[in-house]
Amino acid sequence: MQEARIIDAVKSSSSELYEFLEEKYNYYNRPDFIQNDPISIPRRFGLKEDIEIAGFLAATISWGNRRTIIKNALDLMQRMDNAPFQFITQSGEKDLMAFKSFVHRTFNADDCIYFLNSLRNIYCNHNGLDSVFSHGLLKEGSLKGSIIYFRTIFFELPHLTRTQKHIANPDKNASAKRINMFLRWMVRKDDRGVDLGIWPAIDQSKLFCPLDVHSGNQSRRLGLLYRKQNDWKAVEELTASLRRFDPLDPVKYDFALFGSGLQEKS
Repeated sequence: MQEARIIDAVKSSSSELYEFLEEKYNYYNRPDFIQNDPISIPRRFGLKEDIEIAGFLAATISWGNRRTIIKNALDLMQRMDNAPFQFITQSGEKDLMAFKSFVHRTFNADDCIYFLNSLRNIYCNHNGLDSVFSHGLLKEGSLKGSIIYFRTIFFELPHLTRTQKHIANPDKNASAKRINMFLRWMVRKDDRGVDLGIWPAIDQSKLFCPLDVHSGNQSRRLGLLYRKQNDWKAVEELTASLRRFDPLDPVKYDFALFGSGLQEKS
């Protein structure tokens, strides 16, 4: 209730809203945040390619209960002998049988095995995830275009139609929350020890804010977002609002919106 009163007070003042966002960003963007967040999965690794693969797979299954997400992401890493890059590039079809029993909500074994095969294709034939997103940005001229380009590359192998739903398509107006979160992890330069910032070829000012139910509801309470649907148009509207407060690092406020959204819910 106290949080709600504070929100009502700051909505009418840009300076007070800025102070609120900065306060919440500083509170949530700290190492304590990592323990209960999926970003803890890529942070277990030191090799760039391990970080990328672990981060991508953890982000892919990041919906639902966060404890379950982390538990299942750790399970994925263990099935890859906690060496994801080596597994992706050196494993054979027989090794993939270890994933026949994996499931996270609607992400099933068939989806998982395709993801591993596609990642192998990306690292063996497209120079890795970093290269695909960076090339997509240069080719298409926007991060939205880069995500669409990545999705095309990701599904260039034969696959089940059902598997496509696990990579959101902003060209179809999907919010692409998990991809935007993954890109925040990989791109954003963070001196607080949370985001990893290992992709210097992409400027963090081009990132879009991950949008889910919690951050969307909080953004509307704060007057940062007016669109009712949590879709790509809402992502663009919200990110444009956040750029008013920090044009060089707008997605840092994802911590403020997500964290205070959860607090408001509780």
